[in-house]
Amino acid sequence: MRCWIVLLCLVAGAFVVQAEEEAAKGQANKVSYVSLFPALVGNYGTGPKLQYYKADVALQVTGEEPAKQVKYHEPLIRNQLVMLFSQQTEDTLGSIEAKERLRQQALKQVQAILTQEEGKPLVDDLLFNNLIVQ
Repeated sequence: MRCWIVLLCLVAGAFVVQAEEEAAKGQANKVSYVSLFPALVGNYGTGPKLQYYKADVALQVTGEEPAKQVKYHEPLIRNQLVMLFSQQTEDTLGSIEAKERLRQQALKQVQAILTQEEGKPLVDDLLFNNLIVQ
């Protein structure tokens, strides 16, 4: 009888450990978004008339640790994105297709920065929550 009780306790313990491991794995694969706050604001283009942009950017990451690493490198990411936006012209920000190309270019630059700093890109996608050009 004692043998059955010990065996039952061991099996129950194994199920608890397995459930905890699955919960931890679920947290590691959880998608989250790191918003760059405050919004990126600056001017772009050339010519006598100043043109302005305002971009609310969110970075999609998978897992809690990559989100912390992205947050740590936020100043470097912001600097790179400000430099990218300031190099734009009316043509490169004037249409939906142009904004999509800019989004993809921004994603590649962010991933390059993080690969250089952390050894892997960490960011799965870059989203413009709001992109206003004037």
